Amino acid sequence: MSSNPEYFSAEVYEKLAHVENQSWWFKSRNEIILWVLKTKISSFNNFLEVGCGTGFVLERIAKEYPKAHINASEYYEEGLVFAKKRVPRANFSKLDITEFKSSKEFDLVCAFDVIEHIKNDVLVINSLANAIDEGGYLLVTVPQHEFLWSSMDDEARHERRYSKIDLVRKVEDAGLSVCYVTSFVSLLMPLMWAARKKSNPETFDPWEQFQISKKLNLILELVMKVEFIFIKLGIRFPFGGSLLLLARKR
Repeated sequence: MSSNPEYFSAEVYEKLAHVENQSWWFKSRNEIILWVLKTKISSFNNFLEVGCGTGFVLERIAKEYPKAHINASEYYEEGLVFAKKRVPRANFSKLDITEFKSSKEFDLVCAFDVIEHIKNDVLVINSLANAIDEGGYLLVTVPQHEFLWSSMDDEARHERRYSKIDLVRKVEDAGLSVCYVTSFVSLLMPLMWAARKKSNPETFDPWEQFQISKKLNLILELVMKVEFIFIKLGIRFPFGGSLLLLARKR
């Protein structure tokens, strides 16, 4: 958990809820998540998202799967305020994921950019695996490549950035079989690397990355659409700013 709760204040969640609806990154991540759910998983009934934040991803999933039982948890109540507004029909709970105790309760568990915040990620991955029923799925996204570490990771209270080998090993050690894994934000990674390396920790503003012109935001979104076409054609990028993994309970 964050050593500085003020980072996850009500004001921060309010800003986040505003930028999510416009940002090329959040919108593009939603697209690949929904594509994986529709093409790699036939159906699911009892769904859980841990660390749902403001409910931006949850809202889209709830709309696409109106018959599914939607459950979500978040450590910070300030985030749940926005999530409840976005998805009124969901069952919400305030939860410290390191104390999560559930056994074979869900057929799909998701954690989108969550486990990189947890010091003992092995404990959490095992807890999530235990919560999945036989034949059920785990879907996660995480930041990728340690060489991309920057002030943004410090500000976001990340414990690590993952490699594909590391994430796959930890998921398989939890008793899950990896079905699909791919990098994304790959075509834009050189730009991402350049922007991160020139950031100054002393003057770094975490919101600056969202304060871009509508034109630039549209261009970045279009680049992600091109990348998404490649992914749908079966190309799995070996590098990228983020990593997506889908695994199934053995």
